[in-house]
Amino acid sequence: MSEFTVPTHLPDWIQDHVRCYLESGGEDGHMWDSSIRGGSGLVPTLLLVAKGRRSGNLMTLPLIYGKTEGGYVVVASRGGAPTHPAWYLNLVAHPEVLVQVGVERFRALARTATGAERNTLWGQMLSVFPPYEEYQQRTEREIPVVVLEPVGS
Repeated sequence: MSEFTVPTHLPDWIQDHVRCYLESGGEDGHMWDSSIRGGSGLVPTLLLVAKGRRSGNLMTLPLIYGKTEGGYVVVASRGGAPTHPAWYLNLVAHPEVLVQVGVERFRALARTATGAERNTLWGQMLSVFPPYEEYQQRTEREIPVVVLEPVGS
């Protein structure tokens, strides 16, 4: 899947992270040192490739993740900004995505968790990356929790 690329429009530290992840085939970059962004240590990250809702271009982004039955969970926090991150809006428009978790690559469908499922997954993700709680306190919007469910093979 050559759709995985380094996102040149994003900050250098994100570009470096994605470059490391891709160049190592997922051996490096999967575990990311979150202390540089307010976290407390190593957290698991995946690479998400989503189609731009306006541009139609494929964009790669590293995201902290958790596991759930049959899939993976990511959080659309944008650091507690008042609006959703562009990647989340892209997923809503085009839920078919590509994902790399470590050395494994697969296609997935993205969906926003709601209700009790969202609450359970939110709690799980707080244990992975506690700053999400602070991010939620910074904004009036409910931060979306997204489930990535692998499809096909």
